[in-house]
Amino acid sequence: MRNTLLAAAFALTATAAQAQETEIRVHYAIPTIWADTQKALADAFMEKHPEIKITLDGPAESYADGVQRLLRESVAGTAPDVAYVGLNRWRILEDRDLTQPLDGFIGNSPSDQGYTPALLSLGRFEGKQHALATSASTLVMYVNPNLVEQAGGSMDNFPTTFDGVIELAAKIDALGDNIDGVWIDRHDWRYQSLLGSFGGRPMNEEETDITFDSEQGIEVAALYQRFAKEAGMKSYSDKDARQALPAGTLGIMFESSSLQTRFEEGAGDAFELTVKPLPIATSDKEKVYFPTGGSGIVMLTSDEEKQKAAWEYISFVTSPEGQKIIVETTGYAPANAKVVEDKSYLGAFYEKDPNALVAHTQIANYAGPWYAYPGPEGVAATDLIAASLVEITEGANAEKTMKDLAETLRIQLGMK
Repeated sequence: MRNTLLAAAFALTATAAQAQETEIRVHYAIPTIWADTQKALADAFMEKHPEIKITLDGPAESYADGVQRLLRESVAGTAPDVAYVGLNRWRILEDRDLTQPLDGFIGNSPSDQGYTPALLSLGRFEGKQHALATSASTLVMYVNPNLVEQAGGSMDNFPTTFDGVIELAAKIDALGDNIDGVWIDRHDWRYQSLLGSFGGRPMNEEETDITFDSEQGIEVAALYQRFAKEAGMKSYSDKDARQALPAGTLGIMFESSSLQTRFEEGAGDAFELTVKPLPIATSDKEKVYFPTGGSGIVMLTSDEEKQKAAWEYISFVTSPEGQKIIVETTGYAPANAKVVEDKSYLGAFYEKDPNALVAHTQIANYAGPWYAYPGPEGVAATDLIAASLVEITEGANAEKTMKDLAETLRIQLGMK
């Protein structure tokens, strides 16, 4: 009888626990970077919070694809509870009143939780916190030292100017038909990063006018053409470039610091992949601005009970514990100040991984919000920028193309 009563008690307890379990659906993108990390985060969280079940939706291939899916799901009433989105994409969701402000959950002492004003700025708009950064990346140079040395260069005296990089890349490109000197994607974020190196901005602070048709913006656009004409840059895709670098056939690649782990694993023992910071083109260091890539997390559910569980998950992935998992498995820089300040989290990691320290230091010195073009045509604007950069790379006049593009976007974005 006693065993029967115990069994019944355990059954009731289990049933009650199941009844109290809250399921949170989580959306994310870019599985090549995030799949393993998302599982690790979910498992670590559920171990601490057995009353909350994390269900990962099938990932979107890119942040752009992801935000479009979220828009469709919101119309259909099937949107997830929480979503990881590009730091330049969450404003699209906010513009449609889909994000739930997080201010009431964060409380009055965000810095005590590791959320510094700079980090909060990445997800703040018009006085409300709509997103929290979950990872940060910056544009860096990935370098194959073997090809640099074969071309007569030196890693100890690696060029710190774009002119010097182009000159070295041309020498690497001349090593053989199967060797490429340099590659950079024709992409809004890459363009903004180079623009920040020159001290320029894509829009004014009020976001009421385009400013990339400035002298700096045109010079940056012309860099793409110089990479092609002077250094032999090929017009292959980012997928092909991400295979060429670890395969040892690409000398210098301008790419997100988030791909460091993947590239190092791909290179293996063939060569010692090295990360170099982006050249600074302006003499006024205070004007340097590197848009911070990576992701932010937003709460989409309006259900009060689910919001509590969703916040538990959001606070975990943005905490030092969650950020440690993200840094160690992706190559992204942390989005929580405590992780950097307290060496008990990543001190040993940085000692063993000087490449990561290069990227994370660059973020600490020059990071800022990734400009997102306002309004419903914001995503289309980035596509037009990419298309224009392709035209310039292939020989179009940089000044005319960028000035025409700026006028087109002023009209498309309702700026005139």
